Amino acid sequence: MRRFLAVSAAILAGLGILTTSGSANPESALPAAAQHAVGGWVGTWAAAPAAAVANTPDGYPGYSIRNVVHTSAGGGRARVHLSNAFGATPLTFGHVTVAVQGSGPDAVPGTLRSLAFGGAPSVVVPAGGEALSDPVELRVPADANLLVTTYVPTKSGPVTYHPAAAQTSYFTRAGDFAASESGAPYTEQTSVWHYVSGVDVQGGAEASIVTLGDSITDGVGSVAGANHRWPDFLADRLHGRFGVLNAGISANRLLLDVPGSGAGQNALSRFDRDVLSVGGVRTLIVLEGINDIQQDPHQTDPAAITSAYRQLVAQAHARGIRVLGGTLTPFKGWRVYDETLEATRQAVNTFIRTGGVFDGVIDFDAAVRDPADPLRMLPAYDSGDHLHPGDAGYERMAQAVRLDRL
Repeated sequence: MRRFLAVSAAILAGLGILTTSGSANPESALPAAAQHAVGGWVGTWAAAPAAAVANTPDGYPGYSIRNVVHTSAGGGRARVHLSNAFGATPLTFGHVTVAVQGSGPDAVPGTLRSLAFGGAPSVVVPAGGEALSDPVELRVPADANLLVTTYVPTKSGPVTYHPAAAQTSYFTRAGDFAASESGAPYTEQTSVWHYVSGVDVQGGAEASIVTLGDSITDGVGSVAGANHRWPDFLADRLHGRFGVLNAGISANRLLLDVPGSGAGQNALSRFDRDVLSVGGVRTLIVLEGINDIQQDPHQTDPAAITSAYRQLVAQAHARGIRVLGGTLTPFKGWRVYDETLEATRQAVNTFIRTGGVFDGVIDFDAAVRDPADPLRMLPAYDSGDHLHPGDAGYERMAQAVRLDRL
């Protein structure tokens, strides 16, 4: 029997779905599932603010921007988070609405709601600040698109945005069309999300799962508009039981900022805003570190990366959030790959699997690597650049998450 169990464990590990090794924290050591969502509010969608749009000293005065966002969980009420995290001056939102998307920029008739902020129809957000709307009654479906429209009436300074949206949104420069159910005024398109950083729902999911990472979590390499990032596929498996919040930022690093790249603050610096301040979080999944290794300047000391993991886990545990560590996926064939960088990745993955710091391990590396060349991603899972998975690879990563560990 002992031999059978060992063989079974080895098979599961090879498939990338064994989430806890003998060295990881045992089940009894897991923090209790997070503070229950306050008031029943759970995040259904999120995008981490990454940077300010270049060359926007006056902001977008007179613009109505219709952001298309995809829900993971449903509910009977909704509220919206707006961000001026990278702004340099106070930002006035003159009109903000939320609706269920019909086709393109069109709202499903009867679903558009104007949002208030402390009962007022507009709100001023200071530089570096955020705003949370009052709740509105709205039947929000799971696995569906919402339209979050912002109208900014005056000059506001640099515009906070999330660059790698993998989603088409819409805008007009012609004034306040936030309350238009028709998408006809929205004659221009954008591939980024402006201002909006989250949507919460009430009356549906138990709690939320946050996925902290870089471009692989952000979904670079997936088909735009298809919602085929690995957190999206994870949400599909959960069927609305939990919200899944994507805190990935393309090119993000654990330890260093990447100035001028849109890569956001390093993960430790943004951790409070993008993870700890999110309500109703039960579990955090961390998949970050490959950019510390492969970007210039290269971090080739595994201890620097693993020290960052220890900090993330300690801070999450202090909030009652359990943390699952994701192993770093293969990148042989990527433009800067060499043996020194590979050795660092291997050392980091050994720590994730056996260091005992995480409450569980998701072996993304084992899930997507090529059995014939384990340092390389299986071609069927590769987007073609040998660093980012494609849709099939992202789906395989989501399958590697054991749902009973969330």
